[in-house]
Amino acid sequence: MAEGHTIHRLARDLQELIGPPLSVSSPQGKFTEARRFNRKRLRGTAALGKHLLLYFDPGIVHVHLGLLGKFVRIEPLSPPRLQVRMRLSTAEVAWDLLAPNNCEVWSEDDVENLRSRLGPDPLDPEADPEVVWQVLERFSGPIGAALLDQSVVAGVGNVYRAEVLLDAGVHPARSAFEVSREQFDVIWDSLRRRMAEGVEEGRIITVDTPEGFDRSSLSEAEARNVYKQPECRRCGSPVEVLTVGGRTAYACPKEQT
Repeated sequence: MAEGHTIHRLARDLQELIGPPLSVSSPQGKFTEARRFNRKRLRGTAALGKHLLLYFDPGIVHVHLGLLGKFVRIEPLSPPRLQVRMRLSTAEVAWDLLAPNNCEVWSEDDVENLRSRLGPDPLDPEADPEVVWQVLERFSGPIGAALLDQSVVAGVGNVYRAEVLLDAGVHPARSAFEVSREQFDVIWDSLRRRMAEGVEEGRIITVDTPEGFDRSSLSEAEARNVYKQPECRRCGSPVEVLTVGGRTAYACPKEQT
């Protein structure tokens, strides 16, 4: 599933459509309200965790990519594939939305209801880590489950969970209320830093690289320290694979006690 950095990057990149009236269509036919936005102007975009909001004049489109969804930037005259749920285009550029979990019209009340259900988003400059800390002190499950709970922290997925817990030296199966404040501060700071890097780089890269190194040359297998790694890239210990919060988790048995 797309993690929060992907949605924030999309919210930023789609701003190139702001201004002129857009051609909005649903080649697949499933987004039947596309015609409602045709020839309307996009006035803004927003990312709330893993949710993307497109603010039209008037109206709001909510998109949740889910496991398979993606936006693809293409030439505007390229014929859309039949599986395109929604196409947004100007005379210069087009964006095609494929295979999302959700693409639907929302009201302001829907947006506020979503905000009320989500925890702080590490990529939001105004996010308050104290809110997360107070929840963790009462959370009955492991820290690995808490980090994937979108009502606790918005936008975090399995990759970031594995990598920031390694940064903090915290095992994903440890009870959330047993995590110290110092460890939580490392987790939060690591989330903010690594997710911001993900926005800029367009992918998750958590390994340390020399200054000036072309990080885009790293393969997916080379880009992470413990996530889906046979050995911890920091110390060489065999990576432990377990299930936490219903998802496969990865940990270094030496560095995460």
